[in-house]
Amino acid sequence: MLLEQMSMPGFVEGLKRTRTVAVPCGAVEEHGSHLPLGTDTIHAYELCREAASRRPLFVAPPLFYGVIRSTRNHPGSVGIRPATFRAVVADVITDLRRQGLRSFLLISGHASGLQLAALTEVGEELLGIYPDIRVAVVSVLELAPHAWREVTECTDDSHAGEVETSVMLHLRPDWVGKDRPREWPRFPKHLLIRDKLRYWPGGVWGDASLASTTKGKKLFELSVAALISLVEELESGTWS
Repeated sequence: MLLEQMSMPGFVEGLKRTRTVAVPCGAVEEHGSHLPLGTDTIHAYELCREAASRRPLFVAPPLFYGVIRSTRNHPGSVGIRPATFRAVVADVITDLRRQGLRSFLLISGHASGLQLAALTEVGEELLGIYPDIRVAVVSVLELAPHAWREVTECTDDSHAGEVETSVMLHLRPDWVGKDRPREWPRFPKHLLIRDKLRYWPGGVWGDASLASTTKGKKLFELSVAALISLVEELESGTWS
């Protein structure tokens, strides 16, 4: 039930099956020398697409542009302001509600603290305005971290490393470069750094040399299962 592919009658019929929609949010951001700039968006969108193939779930077109801070000076990173991001997400949810949706899963492929905070802020604000909606906010890295430990080897992996490279090898193998960089940046503690590229030249946080297609498939399947469980919890409303 991908919104961009549905007709008007198809959308109306879909509302008879579910009032839940996943809104994938990503970023146009560097992912080292080996992964595409759209990695975060692809990751989130494909998880939603797969979940929707297994149970009733609307999937909104992904929001490609996100809030970028640490990698904004790296070549290829293109972000928008937090205020712009919040406004776009709020408008999308508000209009989806107007069209009959009531449960909203905001899933970010971009694990930026600023982006997740913006999503949470929007969700909290709209919960206060519309008493008939439910909202969940999650990043792809938060879906199944405990289960992932049985698959991954790198203990400090958060950007363009073992996990994201493995997932992209599963989803878009032709888009992944042959090099497999390893990098762990170290920023001065407590200090706000203007030139982050100086401390993080490769744009990788983790060990991409440990990535594999087999790991990517396992990580993706664990994430889809966790996403479906979250949708079911969201729809139950027992926690609201």
